[in-house]
Amino acid sequence: MAQPDILVRNVTAVTVDPDRRVLDRAWLAITGDRISAIGTERDPEPAGAKQVIDATGMVAMPGLIDNHSHAGHGLVRNAGAGVDTWFQACEEIYARGSTPAFWRAEARMVQLERLRGGVTTAMTLLGGGADIYRTDDPASGDAHCEATIEAGLRTFLAVGPGRPPFPRRYRTLGGDGAWHDTEVSFERQLEVSETLIDRWNDVLGRGTGICLVMPVYYARHVAEAEDRRQVMAMGEAVMDMRRRKDVLFTQDGHRDGSVALARDLGVLGKFALLGHSVDLTEDDFTALKETGASIIHNPSAIMSVYARCPVPELIEAGINVCLGSDAAAPDRGYDMFRHMAQCMHYHRRHFRDPAYLPPGKTLEMATIDAAKALGLEHEIGSLEVGKKADVVLVDMRKPHLYPPVMPVTRIAHFANAADVDTVIVNGRVLMRGRKADHLDANAILDDAAEQAALAFERTGLTHLLDEPQEFWRLARQPLPAS
Repeated sequence: MAQPDILVRNVTAVTVDPDRRVLDRAWLAITGDRISAIGTERDPEPAGAKQVIDATGMVAMPGLIDNHSHAGHGLVRNAGAGVDTWFQACEEIYARGSTPAFWRAEARMVQLERLRGGVTTAMTLLGGGADIYRTDDPASGDAHCEATIEAGLRTFLAVGPGRPPFPRRYRTLGGDGAWHDTEVSFERQLEVSETLIDRWNDVLGRGTGICLVMPVYYARHVAEAEDRRQVMAMGEAVMDMRRRKDVLFTQDGHRDGSVALARDLGVLGKFALLGHSVDLTEDDFTALKETGASIIHNPSAIMSVYARCPVPELIEAGINVCLGSDAAAPDRGYDMFRHMAQCMHYHRRHFRDPAYLPPGKTLEMATIDAAKALGLEHEIGSLEVGKKADVVLVDMRKPHLYPPVMPVTRIAHFANAADVDTVIVNGRVLMRGRKADHLDANAILDDAAEQAALAFERTGLTHLLDEPQEFWRLARQPLPAS
């Protein structure tokens, strides 16, 4: 056996491979950016590894994959006293209060959070919330991708047009130091998206993937013939670019017939990942089976409070379902262990049956099923020889993770982001003993605080950072005055 660069030894390996093997007292060899060998105590370890990691008391698992989140949300976390005011804050800040420095600071902070939680691959929309995507100029996307490379993780950045009517108004800080309002057309947003694809789409190499996004449409949006014509023209333009550039496509907020409508508009296929997808109809199920599109379940999201994504039913129908955090705001983060636990309890409560979504299946949704949704199941999502060396070591010698039996159950039910000890991505050790020496955490956090404060000041929304007295004593927060 060739001399490996890294040898992880004395570990319990939860491989999520085709046989779903869990190997006690195992070792993993990494050469370059790939897993070069996996064995147990019965197999001779390769000699001469340049770096040896003794993982006694730890579980090795594939890097977690978060297939739905929003860039920008990290710096508007908690803002507003209610969901409506929070959405308004997103729209104002993303379109009129943000700069490339804002997007860079937010991405650096989020990537640090992901790294510490064992999330090695993610998909994130460049804005969203109110369908505001910062594609008026490449600078915001450039800043996000630069931060991704600095962190060493993998991120698909979803870019594309916002919701009509066009043109949309964006505010930018010019070279003269003054703020300028710009009218941005649908064509301009597509042009910027194509530029970002050409610059950054190399997720297995540099870690910066680019995919396309467009708003979700419901029947009411296309009730009139002219409205349907305009929406179909938008879809055709986005799909033309998707085919030419061979990129993925995602949407945020499907529900109640919109999946079937997306099929009819011609925007679905195995390349598509559909977020939320609640209250699905029989026709929605048929559309998913016909097209091979994947569903992204976000069990901790507000949309999962309003309605339910029928995850067990989708899985039993043969439809691929993966997990997303929908992070980082207004009330959740990037801890995929937390979202796995939420997923299990959410659907068990619905059916009043604790047998639904067993731990192994739920872990699959955050690893191999998520990789399949990205079209990368042959590269990431499991610990297998020849795959990319994306490995997370979870420290299991903790009271909440004992006794030391049934590692899959302990990971899915009881572990959290703070239990992640070591993260390896692309064969590079990014964190060891919870220390990421290539990142200056204090500087990242200070920069994030500064850029968030500036964004709220620019938009006159600093009052949304005050916690109201109505958060105390009451069983339900009162509705805002009309």
